[in-house]
Amino acid sequence: MMSDTAAEIFADHRELLFSVVYNMLGTVGDTEDVLQETWLAWSAQDPDRIENRRAYLVRIAVNQALAHQNTLRRRKETYMGPWLPEPLVAEPDAAESALRGESVSLAMLVILETLTPLERAVFVLHEVFAYQHTEIAAMLDRSPAAVRQVSHRAREHVQARRPRTRIDQRTHRAATERFIEAAFGGDLAALMQMLAPEVTLWSDGGGKSAAGGPRPIRGRDKVARTILANARGNQGLDVHYRRVNGDPSVVIFAEDAPFAVMVLDLDADGEQVRDIYVVSNPDKLTTIPDQPAG
Repeated sequence: MMSDTAAEIFADHRELLFSVVYNMLGTVGDTEDVLQETWLAWSAQDPDRIENRRAYLVRIAVNQALAHQNTLRRRKETYMGPWLPEPLVAEPDAAESALRGESVSLAMLVILETLTPLERAVFVLHEVFAYQHTEIAAMLDRSPAAVRQVSHRAREHVQARRPRTRIDQRTHRAATERFIEAAFGGDLAALMQMLAPEVTLWSDGGGKSAAGGPRPIRGRDKVARTILANARGNQGLDVHYRRVNGDPSVVIFAEDAPFAVMVLDLDADGEQVRDIYVVSNPDKLTTIPDQPAG
């Protein structure tokens, strides 16, 4: 019979494992599946015979996540419209887990989608969780030199597309509030002023939401007019400001149930919006608590 010690050790590391795997996969459901597989593999071991339990658990989880990538990739190939990561929405007035707070922004997760599974695993472990190349090499059964090469390639790829900068939280929140005010207030001029010329609107409805689009919309004028049209067609919605993947963002409710999540990605100065991510696929909103009554 499995000892309580094994269960306690797994529970102590679960948040870390969740955060590592989620950053590799981008969906909560798949992350939970991988954690279940990790638990099954871990529960068959004798913890007393394992010197570094944390490293052992992370190794299992990372390799299970890599094995899960093929299933996830096949699902994305048949997905309707743009595929965006599942947002991690912090509950209102709740202390956010420090480890889940380490989850990279939604914008960064979109960039990580362009990496190979191996590049993404190495990037997440090294750049987000500060594992050394020698530690990652042991996890992935590769040489440190090979891991360093993969890490260098992944980092260059990511930095070429999006330097890793986080906007001040108050600046981000203020910009998000101005954007929502302009959008739902029908103020085209204010909206145009906020949008970068090359802004892109990414809308993930998964073919299950009218708010989703078949492809990204690019350019300030097209994006502004699309945003205003959607706002006019969805009056009566409740807008709440929440932290999504660590950033001040918006959760929109319809009849007290989650309707969509909107995340703005700002330029380095925090003055203009360069990308807008809208997730309205109901399958990706299931972990968001319903709006409290009243």
